[in-house]
Amino acid sequence: MQAQSLKRTLILASSSPYRRALLARLGLPFEVCSPAIDERPRPAEPPGELVARLARDKAESVSRRFPHAVVIGSDQVAVHRGRIIGKPGTADRACRQLQRFSGDSVEFLTAIAVQCSDSGLCYTATISTEVEFRPLSDAEIQRYVDFDQPTDCAGAFKSESAGPTLLRAMHSSDPTAIIGLPLIAVSAALRQAGFTLP
Repeated sequence: MQAQSLKRTLILASSSPYRRALLARLGLPFEVCSPAIDERPRPAEPPGELVARLARDKAESVSRRFPHAVVIGSDQVAVHRGRIIGKPGTADRACRQLQRFSGDSVEFLTAIAVQCSDSGLCYTATISTEVEFRPLSDAEIQRYVDFDQPTDCAGAFKSESAGPTLLRAMHSSDPTAIIGLPLIAVSAALRQAGFTLP
């Protein structure tokens, strides 16, 4: 690790266990701090602007408390036919979401903001992942929801688990983006901040 990185604490501004597990892959010590922000979309706010703003707001919320740290904020939304799809919250709603996606495509937008207040670092990126669902029967959907319990995932879909069994194809420049933290972009930001990877 370079000398500069030894002076900086790395903080993940997220309570997501998925993002925590992804960041741990890089082998760097880091802390976790949940941001306190309003995640409601603004009137007529496009999905791409929403997800980028929320990632920035999360990073800024934590960076204000720890100005010497390098803070990673991230957010993700699913978009189906122009509409933002949130986390289902219940198994019934997860089934209904997947019924709508059957035989159709969903775009997952994953944004990151990496910043350090006292150094002026501000790195942002948004990665798009197109997910093509194959035609799904109600029985397949129910079995999947019972198995993966994807109620806390936008679009009721866990790519890191059995979610790929529902798909025809997936298109993205970063295979980790769909899980919630695009490690290619994160790695680029951390190198810019002075961390040595791997």
